[in-house]
Parts: sequence; C-alpha cells; structure tokens
Amino acid sequence: MRLSGNIIFLSIVIIIYLALGIADFNLMKLSIFNFGKLFLKILPILCVVFVLIFLSNLFLKPKEIAKHFGKGSGILSWIITIVGGIISMGSAYIWYIFLKDLKQKGMKTSLIVAFLYSRAVKIPLLPIMIYYFGYPLIIILTIYMIIFSIINGLVVERIVKSP
Repeated sequence: MRLSGNIIFLSIVIIIYLALGIADFNLMKLSIFNFGKLFLKILPILCVVFVLIFLSNLFLKPKEIAKHFGKGSGILSWIITIVGGIISMGSAYIWYIFLKDLKQKGMKTSLIVAFLYSRAVKIPLLPIMIYYFGYPLIIILTIYMIIFSIINGLVVERIVKSP
C-alpha cells in the first residue's frame, strides 16, 4: 500500500507537533493557538472561494470555460481575468483552488498567470500610494503591472506549452 503525499505531510506535521509538545508544551499550545487565529482569519475568504467553486460547477460547464477562457478566447477574457485579479481579495494561495478548478475545465495558463499577476494592483492601497508618490507614478505603475500581467501570462504559457 502506497501512502499519498497528503497523508505523509499530515503525519510529519503531527510528529513535529508531538515532538514540540514533549520539548516545550507551552510553545506547542502557542503554535496551535496561532494556527487557529490564522485559520479563522482566512476562513471567510476560503468560504467565498468554495462558494465560487460550487457556483462555477453549477453554472459553468467545461465547454463554456474552454470557449470563453480557453484556446482561441479573445480580448474580453483578458479584460475579465485582469479585472478579476485586481478586485480579488485575500491571500493568493486561497485562489489557487478556484484557479485549479477553472484550469481543469479548460482555462488557459496565460489567463491564470495574468489573474495572479494582476493581483499586485491593490485598489484599497491606491489612495495612500497616490498620497506618498503622486498620480503620475501610480498611474504608470498600475498600467505597467497590467501590461506585464499579460506579457507574463503569454511567456509562461509558451514556456509550459499548456493546451
């Protein structure tokens, strides 16, 4: 019987926590408490992602994803992807689950890369960035980040040769 990577990883984490508990029980308690705080902090966005996955499974069929975001998709797919990346909230790794689901349904790698790269544009931070650096710099920087999200998407897709 072969163990999956998930089971092996979980076993290693449990062993580390047990060893930590033996060496310093208070440190283990603090570590578990901090993990719980972090988990509660990301739980809302995790719920949003799972709702999005549920809705995409309910309403979006692989043929539709492939048609709109797959091979041969047009400029509208780039615009939707980049705007989606800009307005997305939370940690990037939470979105990996949703993006993996869309990739399995036929979304191009270039659009996934563009989504992740365009997350660097943070709308809530724009006012304070403008305050410190001025309009010209922030406008140019934002345009560059959007342009480079497209360039990076195309380069990565070419490198990995995704369908």
